Amino acid sequence: MGLFDRVSRVVRSNLNAAVSSAEDPEKILEQAIIDMQEDLVQLRQAVASAIASQKRMQQQYNQAQTEANNWTQRAQLALKKGNEDLAREALGRKKSQVETATALKAQLDQQSATVDTLKRNLIALEGKISEAKTKKDMLKARAGAAKANEQLQKTMGNMSTSSAMGAFERMEEKVLQMEAQSQAAAELAGATLETQFMELEAGSDVDDELSAMKAQLLGGTEGQALPAGAESSAAPSDSAVDDELEQLKTQLDQL
Repeated sequence: MGLFDRVSRVVRSNLNAAVSSAEDPEKILEQAIIDMQEDLVQLRQAVASAIASQKRMQQQYNQAQTEANNWTQRAQLALKKGNEDLAREALGRKKSQVETATALKAQLDQQSATVDTLKRNLIALEGKISEAKTKKDMLKARAGAAKANEQLQKTMGNMSTSSAMGAFERMEEKVLQMEAQSQAAAELAGATLETQFMELEAGSDVDDELSAMKAQLLGGTEGQALPAGAESSAAPSDSAVDDELEQLKTQLDQL
């Protein structure tokens, strides 16, 4: 393959690609219908012209036949009058008209066939145009739907869907965290209140036990008769009890 052929093929391929990318289906369909309608107008004109020619030929053929019949009658009249030369001349004119009529009949038959062909082509073209209009509307609708879908996909592609979904996920996580904090605060408040009551109940038990111990100690001391000489020994005993009570209070305060 020569260099010129290769360059020519590259140029033609680039031109075809440029034309294909520039083609708009709706515009191309509209132009195709316009072209077909222009062809229809021209075909109608051709059919009309062919029919007019057919009618002229028919008139010429009829006229030639009429003239041939007239010359036949004149030849007969000349023979009746005994003028053979005039009859011969009339028959010569008749022959010429017959030949003209025969030629016109051949042309007329051919023209009739041409007119019939043109009429069939006209009807076929009208049917194709009607079908093309229907297909054009369907294809335009499909092209419009395809464009709309393409535009929708581009719009969806340009939208920051991932970031938007990320924002929703972050907000959902934040709401869950807020709910957990609220629940923890409620539980903590309930636990603190319960702890306070438990401390009160525990303190009451200790106080009751302390009062009972005091009553027991005091009751035991009052019920016993101290012997003589025991007063000096009882004082140290009360002091020891007081010390023990002070130690017990100190331990309770430290709890």
